[in-house]
Amino acid sequence: MDKPVLVDSHCHLDYLQEKGVLEQAMTNAPDYDVYYMNTISTNMAEFPKVLKIANSYDNVFSCVGVHPCHIKDHPLVTYDELYEQTKHSKVIGIGESGIDLFHDKTTLDLQEKSFRTHISVARDTGLPLVVHTRGADYDTIRILKDEYEKGAFPAVIHCFSASRELAEESIKMGFYISLSGIITFPKGDVVCDIVKDLPIEKLLVETDSPYLAPVPNRGKSNQPAYTKYTAEKLALIKNVDYLTISSQTTQNFFTLFKKAVK
Repeated sequence: MDKPVLVDSHCHLDYLQEKGVLEQAMTNAPDYDVYYMNTISTNMAEFPKVLKIANSYDNVFSCVGVHPCHIKDHPLVTYDELYEQTKHSKVIGIGESGIDLFHDKTTLDLQEKSFRTHISVARDTGLPLVVHTRGADYDTIRILKDEYEKGAFPAVIHCFSASRELAEESIKMGFYISLSGIITFPKGDVVCDIVKDLPIEKLLVETDSPYLAPVPNRGKSNQPAYTKYTAEKLALIKNVDYLTISSQTTQNFFTLFKKAVK
């Protein structure tokens, strides 16, 4: 029988490092079938730390970008700044970037400029765009569709907790949907109902650690190992076995993030 192999497609290992728990988290991960991780940048000032972690582990990849909630704290990133960082072998994607109107509605114009810059780099490099969207379905769909009409680019909607419309429009454009511990929450039924109808060939799993720890660790600091709980819940939602989910989501990750090398 094949051994389950999971990828935590979106985590923030630099935050775990700051908490002093990175080494323990890396040790724990294989015990929970998690053998690969993708650590994500939230701003350019901290990206060197993210890249250093990725370079320190054979099984860790990274993405470069600026989170929409960091727009006010840092100068707008330029195309050239992002593009230059994609030359690193461990940089496999662009982001996370997107629109977040849940935390701040006043910076939409700045968020949109940054988002479109990230999309341009994703389009030109072929590296997947990692999309953050919260409280912003309309604007996220508007921007993605507008940019896609200019030229296709690969993307994943990370930590999906949005509307059915956003999910369906994303799938139409060939994008992937990444699921976090939210699908294990008592109030996650709405998301689960949407996920039931999404093609399994377009799904990834993630932790977004140290945030959003899934049940049974709700309320605790999250870590890549807990990807397993999300994968197990996804298996229930899709009415398939856990091994099928682990195999399919891992295949999906490496299909999307083509620069990632096992």
